[in-house]
Amino acid sequence: MPRITQIKTNFTAGEVSRRLLGRGDLRAYDNGALSLRNLFIHPTGGVTRRSGLAFVDAARGAGRLVAFEFNTEQTYLLAFSEGKIDVYEDDARVATVDAPWTAAQLPQITWTQSADTLLVCHPEVPPRKLTRSGAAGGWSLSGWSYVTDAVADGEVVRMPFYRFADPAVTLAPSGTAGAITVTASAAVFDPKHDGCRIRIQGKQLRVTGVVSATQVNATVVETLPNANATTNWDEQSFSPLRGWPVSAAFHQDRLVIGGSRDLPNRLWLSRSADLWNFDLGTGQDDEAIEFGILSDQVNAIRAVFSGRHLQLFTSGAEYMVSGDPLTPQNIQVTRQTRIGSPVDRSVPPRDVDGATLFVSRNGKEIREFLYTDTEAAYQANDLALLARHLVVDPCDQDYDQSRRLMFVVMGDGSLGALTVYRLENVTAWTRLETDGLVRSVAVVGDVVYVLVDRAGRWSVERFDDDLNLDAALVGDHDAATTVWSGLDHLEGRTVAVVADGAVRADATVAAGKIVIDPPARHVEAGLPYTHRIEPLPVSLLGQGGTPDPVRLVSVTFRLEETAALRTDLGRGLQDLPLHRTGPQPAGGVPARISGDRKLRALGWRRDFDRPLWLIRQDAPLPFTLLSVTTELKVND
Repeated sequence: MPRITQIKTNFTAGEVSRRLLGRGDLRAYDNGALSLRNLFIHPTGGVTRRSGLAFVDAARGAGRLVAFEFNTEQTYLLAFSEGKIDVYEDDARVATVDAPWTAAQLPQITWTQSADTLLVCHPEVPPRKLTRSGAAGGWSLSGWSYVTDAVADGEVVRMPFYRFADPAVTLAPSGTAGAITVTASAAVFDPKHDGCRIRIQGKQLRVTGVVSATQVNATVVETLPNANATTNWDEQSFSPLRGWPVSAAFHQDRLVIGGSRDLPNRLWLSRSADLWNFDLGTGQDDEAIEFGILSDQVNAIRAVFSGRHLQLFTSGAEYMVSGDPLTPQNIQVTRQTRIGSPVDRSVPPRDVDGATLFVSRNGKEIREFLYTDTEAAYQANDLALLARHLVVDPCDQDYDQSRRLMFVVMGDGSLGALTVYRLENVTAWTRLETDGLVRSVAVVGDVVYVLVDRAGRWSVERFDDDLNLDAALVGDHDAATTVWSGLDHLEGRTVAVVADGAVRADATVAAGKIVIDPPARHVEAGLPYTHRIEPLPVSLLGQGGTPDPVRLVSVTFRLEETAALRTDLGRGLQDLPLHRTGPQPAGGVPARISGDRKLRALGWRRDFDRPLWLIRQDAPLPFTLLSVTTELKVND
């Protein structure tokens, strides 16, 4: 009966699918686990009980969270909800702005920021810019304002124009200046043209009324060269009739607009250093650029992203826009991969160490759009290949650089956490679960905020490394106190309590208060959550397969700053003492220990598809596992 020692030094493959149970030859089998829940996976290999969620504020309902970072000192959280934008600074609501988007439209909004201005797009709503001024509470939401040039009869607006009508249709103006009528050779006008601008022979007119499908009243802004019927005419690209921009970004000192409702595969770039001027001019290097993406299918632009190159994420493919610098003469658009992005929602691509992570159209993959010098092209590797079961219709994502974690909000309300460290080939998934549904995420500086629906009570919460409970509040008093208030957001709920560092009996919130006995000076109260580590079943390929039977002799857990350990070695879950000898901590306050703890096990096993050990702990106390050493006895 030989003894075998196996050392699991890391969890850098994360939680993997059960479909890998037959692949003990893979490195991911050695470095992965069958279940990793409510844990942060460190790039170095260990796992830590995830941070708790501190309650920030009650939310208005469904919405999106957006980071607004003016500089390293001034950062804000924007909470979009139906008809409102709430602005938070240091967890305090400092302003509220009226907004035009409905709750149903918020999943489709896109945004980009430059300095103190955030541009927000939706294909059915005129685009807006949210601006922060220096005055206290100085936030305003307004429409986009293109560059205007004053002329004798008004102002020429340097906005994009496009010919939507059939090329054979002509327009005939009744005059060359002032108030005129314009007659079309076919039915091309709609009541929504009222107030829009059209161009005839390159000169702008403003529609003042729609008479019929073939005639409008208009005011001439630029004197027309003649009153002849002509096919040389077009209309503004974005309007109540034609829809509005889908996405925007800033790249090489240009404002880039990607797609609109009626022009889904078209791209507009402003003049260089003149962000709101889209006049094409004569094609000089600094002038605006406009073109459509032509391919074997209509690839609707879903996002434009400024990375190493200007990147286009469409409904059916991903493109690279090259040119250094981009000019009307040297711009090139090259299709790189054929993955596609979701069309029913907007999930912002995120930069992670030079790669752009985006959600695939099928809603089952997180792809890494990465430029490779060897091929001089982009690849789109699937980062969820080994953990497909964890990726369920992603609807939001953001990257926390300080933790090296990509947080992905799933359609089922769970929160995926992907540890990415390309230098060491670390791609590790875990699922973060809470008593409720996570609906949005945003990283502001190094603080991660989430929007959570807890049985119809919506709240904004943030990850706090000092907490081990969710929707939690922390209170301090100079004198020991039994009654603690402020928990109105958990009214009627049973909450876990940590008082003066010790776990207390659960309490029920009534009138926003809880009562604890004995009294305490420092209290953390909130909703409990359970972390779980379940390794993959033992693989003994080096010993000619899995013999019959196997006995687990002992398990050695290498812990770091851990206050509680609850494990199952085959005889059910047990809370294990972490202190070897000497007096136990006073007052019920568990001390944190670091080092190895070796546990003995008994009994032979024949069910080789089950793990040999399990850790499952709901105690709201710190826990970090660095490695696991198992000693096995096999019957050959």
